[in-house]
Amino acid sequence: MEERKIKIKVNGRDCELNVKPNELLLNVLRNKLGLCGTKYGCGTGDCGACTVLVNNEPRLSCLTLAVTVDGAEITTIEGLVTNGKLHPIQEAFVKHGAIQCGFCIPGIIIMTKALLDENPHPTDEEIKEALKGHLCRCTGYINIIKAIKAASLEMSQA
Repeated sequence: MEERKIKIKVNGRDCELNVKPNELLLNVLRNKLGLCGTKYGCGTGDCGACTVLVNNEPRLSCLTLAVTVDGAEITTIEGLVTNGKLHPIQEAFVKHGAIQCGFCIPGIIIMTKALLDENPHPTDEEIKEALKGHLCRCTGYINIIKAIKAASLEMSQA
């Protein structure tokens, strides 16, 4: 299978890569760029663990062919850290005990970033709607919702 060259910006860094036509964005991020914060969960788009931002829109990287994001800007969980400092969303998740095993959290945090960028003050129902595509087997979501509300407040005061 002949590879194609793609150019993407990942977490602010320009990347030029050769990818196979059937290569998933998830595998490119993890295996070619070493960004292992994006998790492989189900491989069928049901759990949300692989969520990244593609041009500021949440996308399941386990269902996205890398060739389809040529020219795009990608943000992974690693891209939210600035100068070694956690993003306010990440800080809120830690502070409010929304992280247990941590496997699903990168995807949920990325989804939260997209949600709060679009709707800085979501209601509990809007948060629950946004969480529909994310499976967490540890927390029961209560602390995740608390963390999202706290991040919303923190970001609006910044």
